[in-house]
Amino acid sequence: MTENWRILLALVLTIVVLFGWNFFFAPEKDKQVEMNKQEVQPKQEKIHDVPTKKTEKESIRRVSPETRETDQALSDKTYESTPKKSVTIDTPLYRAEINPHGGILEHFLLKKYDETIKKDSKPIDLITERSLNKAPLGIVWDQEPTWNRGKWELEGQSLRLQGSEQGSISFTGHFEGLTVIRNLTFQADSYQFNEDLIVLNQKGQRIQGSLDITMDSPKLVENESRFNRTNVIYYSSGGLKAEDDTDDLRLGIRSDSLIKWAGIDSNYFLLSMIPKGDMHFKGSYKDKIYQVSLAKKIIIPPQSETQLSLVYYLGPKIKSYLAQAPNNLKAAIHYGWLDIISKPLIEMLNFFYRYVGNYGVAIILLTIVIKILFWPLSHKSYKSMERMKKLQPMMKKLKEDYKDDRQKMNQELMRLYKTYKVNPAGGCLPMILQIPVFIGLYEALLGATELRHASFISHVPFTDYFWLADLSAKDPYYVTPVLMGLTMFLQQKLSPTAGDPMQAKIMLIMPIFLTFIFLNFPSGLVIYFITNNVLSIFQQWLMLRKA
Repeated sequence: MTENWRILLALVLTIVVLFGWNFFFAPEKDKQVEMNKQEVQPKQEKIHDVPTKKTEKESIRRVSPETRETDQALSDKTYESTPKKSVTIDTPLYRAEINPHGGILEHFLLKKYDETIKKDSKPIDLITERSLNKAPLGIVWDQEPTWNRGKWELEGQSLRLQGSEQGSISFTGHFEGLTVIRNLTFQADSYQFNEDLIVLNQKGQRIQGSLDITMDSPKLVENESRFNRTNVIYYSSGGLKAEDDTDDLRLGIRSDSLIKWAGIDSNYFLLSMIPKGDMHFKGSYKDKIYQVSLAKKIIIPPQSETQLSLVYYLGPKIKSYLAQAPNNLKAAIHYGWLDIISKPLIEMLNFFYRYVGNYGVAIILLTIVIKILFWPLSHKSYKSMERMKKLQPMMKKLKEDYKDDRQKMNQELMRLYKTYKVNPAGGCLPMILQIPVFIGLYEALLGATELRHASFISHVPFTDYFWLADLSAKDPYYVTPVLMGLTMFLQQKLSPTAGDPMQAKIMLIMPIFLTFIFLNFPSGLVIYFITNNVLSIFQQWLMLRKA
């Protein structure tokens, strides 16, 4: 493989990695960060697909016209606020407000996650005015809301929980011969809370109906980006799925198989419901609100009751918290096709962070470790490229001598490689072997909740201006992308070249091309590239010195 072809291949691979992977293959279309922006705002945006063990046709079906009307009726139900004072659940992690009339969730503020990086920024509220209109945590019985019916009573009072404390409250509703009892249990050190739901039939005849429990949210990302989207997501025996077409969601979707959990998520946050029994999933999108519901057909004999249990999780997509929830809720963290590589890299990143307390430094340390692991492969690649450079004059002469006999020219080239023990693909293969790790880390850094509002260098030195105060955001002054382009240019200057004019132009264009691409990339990802380039320059310098 000639030097020109190697450079062209490198350029093509770079474009494929930066664009093609996410555009053509990424199951989550995907994950770029919108920093300094509120993650919960009512704007429309599309959602993505995640790989599953079954095809979409097996896992999900579009709702038929016959059932669409009932689903439409469900999504049309609106919440009418009552004058009753909300009950408050206050923990170190969140502050929730629930209306006693139906147990509707009116607010859920995440105390450790602000809307922006500004000092006066407010905590993110996962329940907005628009989503409240659709009654999150509302119970619908036979397509009729329970929160606007009958009489509701509260048993208990507002809770303030600390440490590992738990506390419970209960809401009881009476209407049309039914009694609905909602027992909610909260714990101070978790974003999840439990519900034990009892439905009593106080009539003298059997009651049969459908019970739905809803969760609602506007889009969770303020500015639409194919890197960070709001998704209707669910997990069943077919694996993890997420719907990416708002047109399909407007018509309604549902899972044929029993659901393990369902919810609404973005790169960083998740609102989910986890049934402890058999329930089915339905999803929709209307009035710029995403809605999921868990449904179950139930039959209650006279003077009898039926019970359901669920777990709710509303909070950040952090593995340590998600792992506490049942039914493999931690599967909600997914970094794409190379998820199996991305997750260990994030674990290693968090390991370094525990010691250094700065994710920017942790990214640098992680890059150093990866570079050390691939040092032998990189060394082999540089060595092969250096040998190929020395053969360039002889290769050029062979091409001139046998320009009219391509077969003979190839035979002589092979003999030349064999004589000097050079593998023409030796410079490319080591780089190709590193690409999966490169893509895995790329996906991980784009989608890691840990990097949201994580600071590296919070201010421009000796000023009050924010700089790299959010590693999930682009560099506001574009210093790091330019620095990355400069390090790449220097790296190319140290690389063996054949001096071909075409190659020189390609080599000149690549740093400029990639610098413009990286202008809007998250600064955490750019720091990784800068560190990797600096280490590559050091490695090439050592080889040149030895030569």
